[in-house]
Amino acid sequence: MINRQIFMKRRPSVKYFFAAAGLALGLLAGSATVHAAEGHGGGLMPSGASVGDQASLQRGARLYFNYCVGCHSLKYMRYSRMANDLGLTKKEVMQNLNFTGAKFDGPVISSMPSALAARWFGKAPPDLSLEVSAKGADWLYTYLNTFYLDPHSPAGWNNLALPNAAMPFPLWELQGIQTAVMEPGRGHQVQKLMLSQPGQMTPAQYQQATRDLTSFLQYVSEPAALQRHRYGVWVLLFLALFTLLAYMLKKEYWKDVH
Repeated sequence: MINRQIFMKRRPSVKYFFAAAGLALGLLAGSATVHAAEGHGGGLMPSGASVGDQASLQRGARLYFNYCVGCHSLKYMRYSRMANDLGLTKKEVMQNLNFTGAKFDGPVISSMPSALAARWFGKAPPDLSLEVSAKGADWLYTYLNTFYLDPHSPAGWNNLALPNAAMPFPLWELQGIQTAVMEPGRGHQVQKLMLSQPGQMTPAQYQQATRDLTSFLQYVSEPAALQRHRYGVWVLLFLALFTLLAYMLKKEYWKDVH
């Protein structure tokens, strides 16, 4: 059964992203330290993402449709397929995840016009259907955890996994605001990230939330993986039984051979 507490009532808005970037520019205070991706020179944070955890996929879908679908489409994923795979009813999907009025059998398409998106952000936000397949779950998880405030960036943010990213940070109110501490004498080389303004979640809660979101996009990149996991158990059982029968047959054939 789906945990109905996972859904949030508010819906995404294009204005939200601009408010996030603008508001963040004025917020600085200091306490807990958060280290960036290990090595921050190419090392990635292990995501721990799993498509086998249905509750995690449901929470990830909740996050995606509340924070990401305002800009990013999933053109290879249909609402009906997602409902079936994630254990959701048609009513749950259409009321809680479909914010564009699309048909239940239709693909997940952002309502943001590409031309306007290109004007606002410099280029149209990419479709994320194959993001994990292209870059890996660890890369996406690292990306979601290493945004930091950068007043010199047009969006007001920068990112360790994707320097000079054009995207504002949509999850800042959940994680809080991170600022960069630079390596002494190494120019713009980031040494670590400081959590200068706490968010609505603790660091552990935010890491779990981004793990859920990464798991959901990993599922979107290859929905057939769920079927493979289900069939894999039966295939292994068949192979085990076949091996046992083959061994017994071999013993029967060779029992009189000295």
